[in-house]
Amino acid sequence: MRNRKLRIGVIFGGKSGEHEVSLQSAKSVMDALDPLHYTTIPIGISKDGRWHVGKGAWKALEAKAPAALSSKGQEHATPAKRFINPEIQGLSPVEVKRSPDWLPPALVNDIDVVFPVLHGTFGEDGTIQGLLEMVGIPYVGAGVLASALGMDKIAMKQVFSSVGIPQAKWVGFTRTTWAEEDGQIVREIEEQLGYPCFVKPANLGSSVGISKARSQRELVEAIHLALSYDRRVIVEEGIDAREVEIAILGNDRPMASVAGEIIPKREFYDYEAKYQDGGAELRIPADLTPEERRTVEDYAIRAFQAIDAAGLARVDFFIERGTGRILVNEINTMPGFTRFSMYPKLWEASGLAYDKLLDRLIELALERHAERNQLLRSYDKA
Repeated sequence: MRNRKLRIGVIFGGKSGEHEVSLQSAKSVMDALDPLHYTTIPIGISKDGRWHVGKGAWKALEAKAPAALSSKGQEHATPAKRFINPEIQGLSPVEVKRSPDWLPPALVNDIDVVFPVLHGTFGEDGTIQGLLEMVGIPYVGAGVLASALGMDKIAMKQVFSSVGIPQAKWVGFTRTTWAEEDGQIVREIEEQLGYPCFVKPANLGSSVGISKARSQRELVEAIHLALSYDRRVIVEEGIDAREVEIAILGNDRPMASVAGEIIPKREFYDYEAKYQDGGAELRIPADLTPEERRTVEDYAIRAFQAIDAAGLARVDFFIERGTGRILVNEINTMPGFTRFSMYPKLWEASGLAYDKLLDRLIELALERHAERNQLLRSYDKA
């Protein structure tokens, strides 16, 4: 039993096309963390990569503060220290004991667990996880490998294929390949996938940069859009299907929530439908047969374990109309986390309230960190 409140660093923002989505998720998390059990330390990362720690972090990002503030402001603008002064922000002064001088002192000395509520690149792709591993801080969610695999749709699908998880047909390629062989790639897509098809940046989420292509002209336009967000693109066959999602919670013994169904009011479940105009209905629990429910739960846990995920993930499925085929679409290792996002709503429907879900995720982070600390860090022949 601990005799003090845990200090939870909530990291949000980031250098990603999902920066704004992260702000929404982080606000919900910080509002829900029980002040009787936790001290919350906001850590905002601006779009240009500057760190803001403490009371002014949210305001700095919300106001889109400039990189360098006045001498009375809260940020050191030197190249080696791209973070604010924690003492000015009301945090206790700390001595840097175990960190390089380019990390915020409050991050490495004043925090027990980090909750990286970052979506997309430089947050959900293993980069922030690697940073936290280097300085030895427990954190919520998947590790470096699982985060990277979960972020890269091409690598993810290759791993799923290796363990026999059924998926829609797809074609992946790089910007360089497209520049050299665009005609051949278009022919391959038309022959293997046909129209309509969906074009996506390989490393992005929240439906950012995704387009539905119904013709060759729309396909080329969609590829150019996707390449503006990432150097790798994936094109998937269009399937007339129901969209079902499962939330996973746990480490080595993960549990599956009830299933939920997305019923888009638009042609597909795009960014605006998810975050701006209520353009989708969430049906929880999804109307599935007992066999369908067992199958999606089994595939969800297999997908989670295939990438060695931890803490949490949301696994998305297609159930093809007419055939009933169940296909795994993707896994998200840091899904949207507002109170109204699918992941927490699925657990709420499964009997786990939002604040208790946060408690459990923090416990899982500490458990995984303790397990890692049991590993040997040196080799002694004796």
